[in-house]
Amino acid sequence: MEKVYRFFKEVGTYYLATVEGDQPRVRPFGTVLIYEGKLYIQTGRKKAVSKQLAKNPKAEICAFKDGVWLRVAGELVDDDRYEVKKAMLDAYPELRSMYDENDGNTQVLYFKNATATFSSFTAPPEEMQF
Repeated sequence: MEKVYRFFKEVGTYYLATVEGDQPRVRPFGTVLIYEGKLYIQTGRKKAVSKQLAKNPKAEICAFKDGVWLRVAGELVDDDRYEVKKAMLDAYPELRSMYDENDGNTQVLYFKNATATFSSFTAPPEEMQF
């Protein structure tokens, strides 16, 4: 999981895919955190992505850098604890102009039953689960 985390941190922007009914939805994200051995991302509860994940928690994130791409597929689980929201916002202080751990809007989610796959055109895929 540490390798996955480092890749997303180095890339900066990754793309999160969810579904809305039968329509795929993809958008850029940039937050990632390892907390208590789980890989977390952050969004706002008021956003469509939050509502989509509440209906169907299956999601995938993907990023590309230097000829290598990483995909992480799994279920995103809402974690409403103050401590993890604070840890995420402390890791990304620039978000504090929009979010606060006590605002009722900040949402952090962790991957459950996740499969991460590193791929490239020059090497066999490397897969790990967490």
